[in-house]
Amino acid sequence: MNLMQRTVMKKVFFKTFGCRTNIYDTQVMMANLKDFEVTENEAEADIVVVNSCTVTNGADTGVRSYINHATKQGAKVIVAGCGAMSKGADLFAKQKVFGVMGHSEKEHINALLLQPTPFFEMGDLTSLDETIVHEYTGKTKAFIKIQEGCNFRCSYCIIPYVRGNARSQDETKIIEQVEKLALNGYGEFVLTGTNIGSYGKDKGSSLGKLVQRLGAIRGVRRIRLGSIEPVQIDESFREILDEPWLERHLHIALQHTSETMLEIMRRRNNVKRDLELFHELSAKGFALGTDFITGHPGESEAIWEEAYRTLELFPLTHLHAFTYSKRDGTPSATMKPEVKGDIAKERLKSIETLVETKNRLFRERNQTQPLQVLVEEYKDNHFIGYDQFFNKVIIESERDLLKEWVTLPHYTVLKENNHARF
Repeated sequence: MNLMQRTVMKKVFFKTFGCRTNIYDTQVMMANLKDFEVTENEAEADIVVVNSCTVTNGADTGVRSYINHATKQGAKVIVAGCGAMSKGADLFAKQKVFGVMGHSEKEHINALLLQPTPFFEMGDLTSLDETIVHEYTGKTKAFIKIQEGCNFRCSYCIIPYVRGNARSQDETKIIEQVEKLALNGYGEFVLTGTNIGSYGKDKGSSLGKLVQRLGAIRGVRRIRLGSIEPVQIDESFREILDEPWLERHLHIALQHTSETMLEIMRRRNNVKRDLELFHELSAKGFALGTDFITGHPGESEAIWEEAYRTLELFPLTHLHAFTYSKRDGTPSATMKPEVKGDIAKERLKSIETLVETKNRLFRERNQTQPLQVLVEEYKDNHFIGYDQFFNKVIIESERDLLKEWVTLPHYTVLKENNHARF
């Protein structure tokens, strides 16, 4: 390609919403662009690819708002991701976007963007990515998608309908990707997918066995796992709990702590077993996060009070919680009685406050432990990173610590984070 050809290449900006899986999917799309230049400057983009999320109504609203913004800036807008599956047809019919592409079309992005006419290509919900990602633009850690889809059918969740059933990536391909990224200097790997705890069920393997093999790769310093289900922690997973490369934080999705609500939500976990599991892991020193939904239909005041009292018993340190959001096409969408929004928000705030308190107590109890921090960002004259317990650490230093691993034997525990000088 000569200089003149290079200067006329159109520039593409990627806007990623939602989960870590979308971060990986964006990188797959970037890796498959051959006739375009990727830019991190939205203002100079000719084309904007919106990798969308549809997990809640709020997510849909955020995506639509951004699409309107990008269109007003004069860019040609393409929507991908889960929102393409749920809202793409409507956006395309109303000419809000130039193109719509489903999950299986990520690796065809170059050909799609070369098309002079609007396109609507949804593909299928059975494929897996073939692309090996070698680097992550603007990231200090690497995201590895180990599987796609989910076989669970929780009553409130739309994701299985937009991601398909669970299917595992080939283990040799995952290992190859981690090996190449480790050679390129990445030390922290975040395993992601729609439901990573289901990995290997279709291949005679398991998440625990896979992670054990990844931990043995030269250059791997820390492996962080995405959300897993309580029922997915089997013996092969327990075998890796003492490994030094496993992050000392696990995110285990409860969604609720009322047995009645778990049945209504069509969940597979059980409150009594969940509590036993969390205390088992806490005794091993793990920080523990969870998901929780407040205000789902059927969550009466009596059920809520019981659930809150039970949640107090869990040794939690992190929380990803939100109020129930009706998703058309899911069983929960027609359930009664509904819970008023202001009540759901009050309940949400109460559990956020509870877990914030638990998090600070955890950090104070563990203050004798040195923190192992990967520095990810420099902002407002200080460095920011996350330790082995997935707690934010603010670092003051005269040295350039960006993308470095640092050990902090001494630090101060503040309300929302830890603070140190290095």
